Amino acid sequence: MELIGGYSAAAIIAALLAAFGSAFVRGLTGFGMAILLVPILALALSPIHAVLLTNFLSVFIGVSEIRRLLRGAERSAWVIIALVAVTTPVGLYLLSITSTDVARVAIAGIALSAFAAVLLPRRGALDHHPATTTGVGVLSGLMTGYAGMPGPPVVPYYVGRDIPREVAKASMMLIFTCASTAGIASGAALGVLEWSQLVLAGLLFPAVLLGNWLGNRASGRIEDRTWRICVGLVLGGAALAALWKAFA
Repeated sequence: MELIGGYSAAAIIAALLAAFGSAFVRGLTGFGMAILLVPILALALSPIHAVLLTNFLSVFIGVSEIRRLLRGAERSAWVIIALVAVTTPVGLYLLSITSTDVARVAIAGIALSAFAAVLLPRRGALDHHPATTTGVGVLSGLMTGYAGMPGPPVVPYYVGRDIPREVAKASMMLIFTCASTAGIASGAALGVLEWSQLVLAGLLFPAVLLGNWLGNRASGRIEDRTWRICVGLVLGGAALAALWKAFA
């Protein structure tokens, strides 16, 4: 049975559950929504639809809390955002010319790399060299376009430093919001954006709002080890499921 934009009822239900769960992780940690959501959506949708749909949801939730993000973000976030805007179209173009199965494998691999980054121990104070910031921005833009995941380079950059948690969260969320905006603009420019993705994003957004709100409430009440285990289990499962889908 097909509903909105040709998406089946089963696909929409799966997307609702995935949107809620990934948004909860975002509210709890400041990252993880795209890393968790894209591989799951790619099981039911084409990879490029999964990426663009996730971009819409990321923009919606980011705009809803933009004042807090602008106040709390570190200055380095704007350097990364500028580089993401330049390199995102390249990543999306590569996705548009990649076969579905190859894209699913690549997205699963990126999710697994993020899983490894999440498990890295927190380091002491670290002043990043401008070359490091540049590398993070370029890689984040390529991953935004290709996999809808700006997080794998950005998360270690902020979480691995001895800076206030709220500064790290605000910086990451601001980057992810702007990166997703660049992804949507790139999709429109390349002619791969469909309005059915916007409609479905609107349908999923209440689940994202609820999950993000609950995650924010839980933030600070859950030990670091606990949320790392939860993120790792969901992320690892999503990546393995994406690999199975590609090779089945």
